[in-house]
Amino acid sequence: MKKNAWIYYSIAAALFWGVWGVVAKFISEDVNPYANHVLFTIGMLFTLPLVVGKIRKESPNQKGIGWGLVAGILAVTGNVAVFQAFSSGGLAAIVIPLTNLYPLVTIVIALLVFKEKLNWLNGLGILLAIPAVVMLSGQTLLFDDPNAFFKTIGLNSWLLFSLVALFFWGVFSAAQKVTTNYISAEWAYAAFIVSSIVISLIFIVLGKVEFRFSQNTLVLGSLAGMLNGLGVLCSFAAYKAEGKASQVTTIAGALQPVFTIILAIAFLSESVTYIELIGIAIAIVAALALSYEKKPDAEITPLTSNP
Repeated sequence: MKKNAWIYYSIAAALFWGVWGVVAKFISEDVNPYANHVLFTIGMLFTLPLVVGKIRKESPNQKGIGWGLVAGILAVTGNVAVFQAFSSGGLAAIVIPLTNLYPLVTIVIALLVFKEKLNWLNGLGILLAIPAVVMLSGQTLLFDDPNAFFKTIGLNSWLLFSLVALFFWGVFSAAQKVTTNYISAEWAYAAFIVSSIVISLIFIVLGKVEFRFSQNTLVLGSLAGMLNGLGVLCSFAAYKAEGKASQVTTIAGALQPVFTIILAIAFLSESVTYIELIGIAIAIVAALALSYEKKPDAEITPLTSNP
């Protein structure tokens, strides 16, 4: 269990972020993305008791704290961009899966910069995860009538904001891995929250935040923040548990839209197509392939005959 802890943390991150994607949609039209971030920060404060005990016992590495702050800034930029996508008319079942292509950015960094090594089954998992996320995007026209899809698709504001979120979240995931090379997952998460608080104060000082929102929005926004924060904490834990950036990020990215779509069907009355059903199946297979780790030769017990 301990050896495979990174797998369970990755799945937990996908679950929390999947639920976050649905809850966030409920308030995306009620407040601007800057107010959304403030509400998110409030929600994450409720998760601090989960890490306070651990950080009291450790003295953090300054370089690790610095990377944790950078990771927080990258994530917040992506979060603001995705809420701008929602506010610009993007649908939860499209924006969330599209932005979940961010593992492509992380994979490039992991392979070229971190020099991570993958076995052939892991590579197959990555190749399966990419089309799975596309299939889960809700763009069934791409498969039903490709010519019509490419004729009608064009650049618009929600798509541009989604691509911005994709890029910054991809770099954020890579920064998470670097952060946990220096400090614990708990300290990394604490640094993440600090950066979130600082950015919230900047938004408020600049007059970007309108506090005229209902109690319902306050509750849902804070709940979304808690879910997002728990997802971040789980991903930090996955990296600290020796999870590779290319694997952790891709598993979370492939499974998050699975959870989001299932919940969107249940709570947002969104329908599911046969393409999305196939995508869900492929995403699960991809996650299983990515979770496979070949045992070192020393751990393989040779077969010997009895004397």
